[in-house]
Amino acid sequence: MTRPVMYTFRLYIAGEALNSAQALANLGALCRTHLPDRHRIEVVDVFLEPMRALADGIFMTPTLVKLAPLPVSKIVGTLSQTEPLLHALGLAVAMP
Repeated sequence: MTRPVMYTFRLYIAGEALNSAQALANLGALCRTHLPDRHRIEVVDVFLEPMRALADGIFMTPTLVKLAPLPVSKIVGTLSQTEPLLHALGLAVAMP
């Protein structure tokens, strides 16, 4: 039996900004619905770790980076449009 594919995300936020809170909530909802028990989300606050954000090439927030499965991809915004987000993350094919 094959193991389910695990998705690893890193979400760069700007403190408690509204857009950042929306992106985190939208990503959480998407993962609970489409990737239950198959996801990991790391949150990086660029106010607390500005050098890390710069080193990672993050210049806007919120920015979602899908680290796994490959290929790595970046999506900027509040992640509010589910269908385009699923497509960008390579999950559109898995939809019923």
